Amino acid sequence: MARSRTEVTVGDTIGPVIVLVGRDTLVAYAGASLDQNPIHQDEEFATGVGLPDVIAHGMWTMGAASSVVADWAGDAGRVESFRTRFISMVVVPSAGAEIEVSGVVSKMDDEGRVTVDVTATAEGTKVLGRCSGVVRLD
Repeated sequence: MARSRTEVTVGDTIGPVIVLVGRDTLVAYAGASLDQNPIHQDEEFATGVGLPDVIAHGMWTMGAASSVVADWAGDAGRVESFRTRFISMVVVPSAGAEIEVSGVVSKMDDEGRVTVDVTATAEGTKVLGRCSGVVRLD
């Protein structure tokens, strides 16, 4: 159900929500995005170029975080914008990884738009910086 602006106030929180990522997710994302860089799929290649293991695509990570905001809003079509800076890698060992996503409503305007400041971490490390979404509520 879509969230209403009467249900939301500045300071409201979202999550934390755990988003799982496995190597199968990265293979599927690579196929959909056409980003076939082997650092996202091939452990031997990734470690050979100095990475600790396979890493998630930055845009997949951003998408995972924005999905948490969309779920909170009740409708992905209500997310008007989403932005971030990529500040750290999400390492995905063979057993998979977890991303913890949370948010805080930091602004509301008279037209029903709210800004959600988002935090995303993997293994305790912040992976997205200056991350926020703007959501239009009825």
